[in-house]
Amino acid sequence: MNKERIKKIIKNVYPYVIVVIVVVLIRTFIITPAVVDGKSMEPTLSDNNVIILNKLDYKLNDIERFDVVVVNWNGEKLVKRVIGLPGEHVEYKNDELYVDGFKTEEDFNHGLTADFKLETIGYLTIPGDKYFVVGDNRENSTDSRYIGLIDKEDILGSVDLRIFPLNKINKVK
Repeated sequence: MNKERIKKIIKNVYPYVIVVIVVVLIRTFIITPAVVDGKSMEPTLSDNNVIILNKLDYKLNDIERFDVVVVNWNGEKLVKRVIGLPGEHVEYKNDELYVDGFKTEEDFNHGLTADFKLETIGYLTIPGDKYFVVGDNRENSTDSRYIGLIDKEDILGSVDLRIFPLNKINKVK
């Protein structure tokens, strides 16, 4: 091959290489699709929904109460809702959330929550860099009530968008 032909091939391939590199960087460090496995987040999210995991969010912002997050637990990716933040005491009485003794309204649909106190899992308050997470389908959720508190480093990112099924594309609240 002559030099002109090689230059032409490189010129034609170069934009595709750049696109692939950008896509890999975005998926690695910013956002990536994830699939909901199971029914623990119903009615908010259902089994096999495809969501967008925002990996950058918690590098720039604080984790907030009621955020929907993806956590790494024993190599599994679980989708859960943050209920308790570091330094807080959480409990459920008569299907009502209490944070530090004050009733806290949950403005999303969720299943019936059995009575629960943080002391049940061995804490008076949530230690720094740990979070209390639950599924919205409280009767059928592997969450902090059973697996314990989640370390901040095990929260992979926030879930802000469902992209599949197509007829249910929406912002996740």
